[in-house]
Amino acid sequence: MAARPTWQGYLRLSLVSCPVALYTATSRSADVSFNMLHKETHNRIRMIPTDPETGPVDRADIVKGYEIEKGRYVVVTDEEIKNVRLETTRTIDIERFVDAEGIDRLYWNDPYYLTPDGEMAVEAFSVIREAMEGARKLALARVVMHQRERVMALEPRDNGLLAYTLRNNKEVRDPAEFFDRVPDVKADPKMVAIAEKIIEQLEGDFDPSEFNDRYEDALRKLIADKEAHHGVVSKLEEPKEAEVIDLMEALRRSLGEGSGSRRRSEPRSGAKKASARKTPARKRAS
Repeated sequence: MAARPTWQGYLRLSLVSCPVALYTATSRSADVSFNMLHKETHNRIRMIPTDPETGPVDRADIVKGYEIEKGRYVVVTDEEIKNVRLETTRTIDIERFVDAEGIDRLYWNDPYYLTPDGEMAVEAFSVIREAMEGARKLALARVVMHQRERVMALEPRDNGLLAYTLRNNKEVRDPAEFFDRVPDVKADPKMVAIAEKIIEQLEGDFDPSEFNDRYEDALRKLIADKEAHHGVVSKLEEPKEAEVIDLMEALRRSLGEGSGSRRRSEPRSGAKKASARKTPARKRAS
């Protein structure tokens, strides 16, 4: 089944524009989710809106309110909210070109695929994409999507464009609020040297197939086991607690274990590098 676009409109660079479609680049369909059931009947539980004083509430009697302080709300109507919505221009308007390294990774948000929408759009879309590829820059653009204005970073990817929504400045907390609490301690140079060698031993290419969600896998196994054994499964083993040992000794032991695991994985790693050459890597660090 073909994916449905999240948004459709126009991509515009100065006087050049073309119809485009925006698709979500990620999916949560593989996530394990649970429904709330009655423990005896196994009927699915319904969530009924309830007023703590008067009891169940009809949805027609529910309004929106913004809490300005504990227990005090400013009530707004749907019509009032509609009046402050931005005009949907249906255009991704490119405003600026920047270096990929110039965008702090704190601001990167959700990825999308941007493609030409129809055969007539391909030529103009290709002109914009190839010009961006030659400039080796990312494009910053604004778009109104889901009644909100969003800033997007666009970069060439294969025959299309990869588009990332960017968080606005108010969404990102100041790192100093957290990192300034960390004591400025000078690490032992000998320990740092050993740690650097461990890093060298663990260097390699990024292979997303190696980084599955092990918790999701364990949940699926639990569900399959319960289904096969009619709800009875053996108890899962508890993870062992980390052993508290001397830091220098831990680094030395890690260095020895790292070299052994590296030697064992070298043939596999070589195979990955060969396949990695077929797919161009992204220009920026994610």
